[in-house]
Amino acid sequence: MPAPDLVKRIESAQRAVLAQTELLHREFGRAESKWKSDGTRVTAVDVAISENIFRDLQAQFPTDQYFSEELAETGAPLPVTARFSWVLDPIDGTNNFALGIPHCAIALALCEAGEPVYGVVYDLSRRTLMHGGPGFGVQDGDREVRVSTAPMSKETLVGFHSPFDKSLLPMASGVISQFKIRGLGSATLHLAYVAAGMLDGCVDYNVKIWDLAAAIPLVRAGGGAVHFLNGEQLPMRQFNLKMGRIVYVAGSPAMCARLRELMKC
Repeated sequence: MPAPDLVKRIESAQRAVLAQTELLHREFGRAESKWKSDGTRVTAVDVAISENIFRDLQAQFPTDQYFSEELAETGAPLPVTARFSWVLDPIDGTNNFALGIPHCAIALALCEAGEPVYGVVYDLSRRTLMHGGPGFGVQDGDREVRVSTAPMSKETLVGFHSPFDKSLLPMASGVISQFKIRGLGSATLHLAYVAAGMLDGCVDYNVKIWDLAAAIPLVRAGGGAVHFLNGEQLPMRQFNLKMGRIVYVAGSPAMCARLRELMKC
């Protein structure tokens, strides 16, 4: 039986994310944007959703820690010290959102001792709430879903983003040559779609922990795995807006093994 303090947070997380979906849809393709110092896009909606969700949760759980991609830069990593912490990407796929491309999501992760234990992902493109974690299963709307275990074939679909660091292109070529590729512009949705069995696996070279935190527990709960290839990321001991890019693969255990083989890792 899950602990009551965990269940209460899970229920509050779903309500907090759903409360922001009207704003997300209303401003989709309309919100003015600017560019941050790291070269990524941000809109006023990113900031508003971040503030709204954390205001709601902080009123209920004042001793938890709250980490968002849209926090003001502090110049130093923030240590994770509380039992429960939250990692939020208010709009994963901000470029898509600003340009009117529907593959974007609100992604909220609940962490215990720095480990993501439950994720809530609102998929704007399908108007669907995805949520779950180990011990809870995975829900895609009103459906219970799992990671695909279908045999690998020429029809296997892998979510993929081209490496920002072009020295990694040789690592990417094996994956591209073996599988059908889908690039949605949202790392959260790639990983969440693996959890739901819509993608057989995914690979990325460009992400930060806030892009992944909400979808990692979905994949784990659905019987899959997430393997970090350039340094272990969890449990999260600090939140650093200036962290390096993460390289990872995800899918069923067999898919992860095959992706790692193709990437020579």
